[in-house]
Amino acid sequence: MKKLSEYSSEALFRKYKSLKREFLAEETAWLDKKIAVLGGSTTDNIIKMLDLYLLSNGIKCEFYESEYAQYWNDAVFGNSELENFNPDIIFIHTSNRNISQYPQPSDTAETVKNLLNDEFEKFTVMWEKLSEKYNCPIIQNNFEQPFYRLMGNAECSFISGHINFLTKLNLKFAEYAQKHKGFYINDINYLQADFGISKWSDPFYWHMYKYALCNEAIPAFAKSISNIIKSIYGKNKKAFALDLDNTLWGGIVGDDGAENLEMGQETSLGQTYSEFQSYIKAHKQLGVILNVVSKNETENALSGLNRPDSLLTPDDFIMIKANWEPKSENLQAIAHELSLLPESFVFVDDNPAEREIIKQVLPNVPTPEITTPEHYIQTIDREGFFEVTSLTDDDRNRVEQYKDNAARSKLQTQFTDYNEYLRSLEMVTEIAPFIPMYYSRIAQLTNKSNQFNLTTLRCTQEEIEKYANDEKYITLYGKLKDKFGDNGVVSVIIGEIDGTTLHIRLWLMSCRVLKRNMENAMLDALIKTAKEKGIKTLKGYYYPTAKNAMVKDFYTQMGFSSFLLALE
Repeated sequence: MKKLSEYSSEALFRKYKSLKREFLAEETAWLDKKIAVLGGSTTDNIIKMLDLYLLSNGIKCEFYESEYAQYWNDAVFGNSELENFNPDIIFIHTSNRNISQYPQPSDTAETVKNLLNDEFEKFTVMWEKLSEKYNCPIIQNNFEQPFYRLMGNAECSFISGHINFLTKLNLKFAEYAQKHKGFYINDINYLQADFGISKWSDPFYWHMYKYALCNEAIPAFAKSISNIIKSIYGKNKKAFALDLDNTLWGGIVGDDGAENLEMGQETSLGQTYSEFQSYIKAHKQLGVILNVVSKNETENALSGLNRPDSLLTPDDFIMIKANWEPKSENLQAIAHELSLLPESFVFVDDNPAEREIIKQVLPNVPTPEITTPEHYIQTIDREGFFEVTSLTDDDRNRVEQYKDNAARSKLQTQFTDYNEYLRSLEMVTEIAPFIPMYYSRIAQLTNKSNQFNLTTLRCTQEEIEKYANDEKYITLYGKLKDKFGDNGVVSVIIGEIDGTTLHIRLWLMSCRVLKRNMENAMLDALIKTAKEKGIKTLKGYYYPTAKNAMVKDFYTQMGFSSFLLALE
């Protein structure tokens, strides 16, 4: 089926039911979630679009919708329907229409300060109540700009200006998000500016339908919320597969020669390509893996990347496939070598024919429709492929970890005995119960690991914390270091105690440490911990998905009989 981005706003609303049926007809291992939408204005069309965008990311949702403008009452005073719904995520849809009281031009600085604090407290009381009762992620809009300026430009600088007031309130929201895990800002201040204030805030939609934004803007708004949610549940992409000619630079290196390529500061077009290279390179700081898939001679590809004015160098890429094989085959080869699924990649190529081949052969691989180089960044950026909801040390170090893996693979070719190779790595493990330092990373792993994941239990950071502090559960994380570097937290086990039986509710491992015997070390630690707690039997579970067939016989291979292991 067509991507949602290929439909106009009008078409998305018109085809909502048929598009939903098409999504649900697909063979997908759906992630089922319940989302409560607490609105300060009308939310029915927002929920429809959010439903579609989440389905496009493999998340099937049930929604609770508050009565019109009852968001604060539902949160603070409780609501039996909401309580019975027991949401996995709460989205609070408020706007500048929901400000209790704005400053007046004649107000003193002290009066404005009090209004600001009162408004912020109104929201923090709500957030704290919801967090205490539901212990789930909360997504909160910040505030968009007003559609008129009573005092003109002074609105942004005068203490009583409405723009000044909203800017300070947005900063308070941001500071709260920085200090509270599981709290996320949907930045409608940016979304409105990107869409256009006059169109976004057309008063007609407020007075006619009580919508705080125009109908045409709702799909982009819903997509922004869905990006946050899919990031929370590990649905982000992990890597780029990048073309070179007329994508990372202007020109064809094999025909024009590296010296004649458009990049650098000498021409306006060269500056455009350099800005795009800078944008792509910055993704490494988020843990995004960069790879090249180019129809080129390897020598020519490297000559372009080795130019002094190329911001991207060969060292920035984990894999460089520059040859004349089909790009779909090269992308699959890179995915295999990195132990990733092809759909973990974003394919970026200026050639529509190459994009079409990827769409046909690998339909789950996103292929943004880049057109002119001046708009490459906007086209990719608006998709939210790599939306950040947390940024751990493991994320920042991921590129180096994959480079280390490449070095390990190279070393392996020097050995004929695999066990001898493993011994040469000088591996050291750290296995212990969950600790706060790793809650975020553990939650990430539960949502990102698909191939070595026996039950695909998906957890938020708040849920990980609950497991860690509940005596009914045994929790273990595993870190792995070797002479090439630290892989970070790569394996997780959660077991539920039931008398003298331990039910293994979650066992996963990052694919980057497959075939390193980490699973044996984790089982040894689990048995030791279980025995200390009087456990007599371990019971494992395997729930098959489209992606975890590699572990279907795991428990048998580990010595379990009918998913049971007696501890003698």
